[in-house]
Amino acid sequence: MRSKKLLILYAFLLIVAVVTMVQLWRLNQRPQEIGPRDYPEIKEEGILRMITEYNQSGYFVSGDTVQGFQYELSQAIAKLSGLEVQTHLEMSLAKSFEELSDNKCDVIARNIPITSEMRENYLFTEPIVLNKQVLVQRTAEANNGQAPIRNQLDLAQKTLYIPKVYYAGPAKTPKGMASGSFGPTTAGRMDPYVDLFQSLGGSMIMVAKGDIDYAVCDQQIARMTQKKLPEVDILTDVSFTQLQSWAVRKDSPVLLDSLNSWLQQIKDSGLYDQIYKRYYK
Repeated sequence: MRSKKLLILYAFLLIVAVVTMVQLWRLNQRPQEIGPRDYPEIKEEGILRMITEYNQSGYFVSGDTVQGFQYELSQAIAKLSGLEVQTHLEMSLAKSFEELSDNKCDVIARNIPITSEMRENYLFTEPIVLNKQVLVQRTAEANNGQAPIRNQLDLAQKTLYIPKVYYAGPAKTPKGMASGSFGPTTAGRMDPYVDLFQSLGGSMIMVAKGDIDYAVCDQQIARMTQKKLPEVDILTDVSFTQLQSWAVRKDSPVLLDSLNSWLQQIKDSGLYDQIYKRYYK
């Protein structure tokens, strides 16, 4: 029965992935390159160009309705600012930064874990969300009585599936190990085809089915997906809490100030909490 349930979920996920690729083909029209600009130029044109990902965190189509955490925030900003917000879809964070640098968009609207290297090249809004990465593994009941790993030292010689779309952030380093180390853990399974699959919780289904034993996943996605997969344990953290924000170019400081002001107004009004709970609670 459990196997049949997982097969149904697996098939459903594959169908969703196919539908997603069709939507990306229809919606992912590459914007023409524009010159460097800040908020005054954006206000003059009346268009704010955002780039985000196709999933529940970013932008997705459900029936005849457009939804998504970032999408709803962008629409709230559109109402406050009077600007038309144009949304461009890109699953790869690296490609999103390329488009931002090439002036093909004004804002990367996704939950970006900020690193010191990123701060050298881009400006970031005040944190949009707090997040972390978690270890995905089977519960004892679904794993022949074997208890889930709680100590990172026990990950030695284990293979972790870590999609390249995620940045795990500063690792919780086990005592006696080099900084950022899980010990002699194999973490080379960074399959370039897994970005979309993982963004929809695909690796969690693979763990639940027993196809793989361990994966690293965004905690927010893990929480949403676990509701349908009680066989999966997500209680072991593998990163510290991360501040995650939107990004703009270094030459857009006025836009950054404007975004921070709009986001703060959305939080003060209580609208942010309503949007957040729809996707992450």
